Amino acid sequence: MAVGSKKAVYAALFGNLGVAISKFVAALFTGSAAMWAEAYHSASDTFNQVLLLFGMRTSAKAASYQHQFGYGRDLFFWSFIVATMLFGISGILSLENGASSLLHGNYKIENVQISYIILVIAFGFEANALRIALKQFTKGIRERGEKITASSMINEFKESKDTVILTVIVEDSAALLGIAIAATGIFLSDMTGNSVYDGIASLLIGSILMFFAFFLAKENRGLIIGESITAREYKRIVRSIKEIPEVNRLITMRTMHLGLDDILIGVQVNLIDNLDTDKIELVTDAVEQKIMEIIPKANREHIFVEIERERIK
Repeated sequence: MAVGSKKAVYAALFGNLGVAISKFVAALFTGSAAMWAEAYHSASDTFNQVLLLFGMRTSAKAASYQHQFGYGRDLFFWSFIVATMLFGISGILSLENGASSLLHGNYKIENVQISYIILVIAFGFEANALRIALKQFTKGIRERGEKITASSMINEFKESKDTVILTVIVEDSAALLGIAIAATGIFLSDMTGNSVYDGIASLLIGSILMFFAFFLAKENRGLIIGESITAREYKRIVRSIKEIPEVNRLITMRTMHLGLDDILIGVQVNLIDNLDTDKIELVTDAVEQKIMEIIPKANREHIFVEIERERIK
């Protein structure tokens, strides 16, 4: 697991912990439904980071007899739990709190200045955590020599298997959006004396959390089932293997992520005729080397090359 990913998680953890405590204090003093929604949000984000760190630790365990390809997918499992349970729970609590505030009639939000101060501080913490996560996220784009553009970032987001960074980015983005909605709801309720805006803000925050929960769950579901390498990597490997003189054709190649940096790769190639055993072994090593050049972090023990020689009649 990349050090940068862990750094992003720790930044989010300590930031969210302080923010969550502050929001709960503000919610108690103001009675704002939107502030309660934000407190639930930050509390769930804090526990999210704990689970992600636990997943990062367990996924690094050495392979065993029962799990001969290692525990890499354990990180995908815990990321899935983060999405379904924690985002879902905080989203439901926010929706319930917003609906309850609307049903129970008008109420006055007290000490609104406290809410504004806490939200401004929270915005600063969340923005910094997002900055750190985005810096790690765009590292792969920079390493490929590509420019950091909206298009390249969208493609990276679609292709990335780093569920830790994706989760932190989604969390912090949702947090910043939630803070803006909460501030707007509290401001409108304070200006108009009508708490309906505060209740609507809580409902909106809950809806955003539920949406992101579904999105993250969908992303992690694919990795748990087993996703292949990116189309860009696949094409580069195919092109590279075909450049080996002794390779007549590439019959098939199947890949599956066993973890963030661990990939199962099965390749079947058809070789030209009249190759002795030593030469075939060299070709096998060459195929493995080509793959490692394109995916340096791949585990060579999980690369399997099957040889088929062409017989000339």
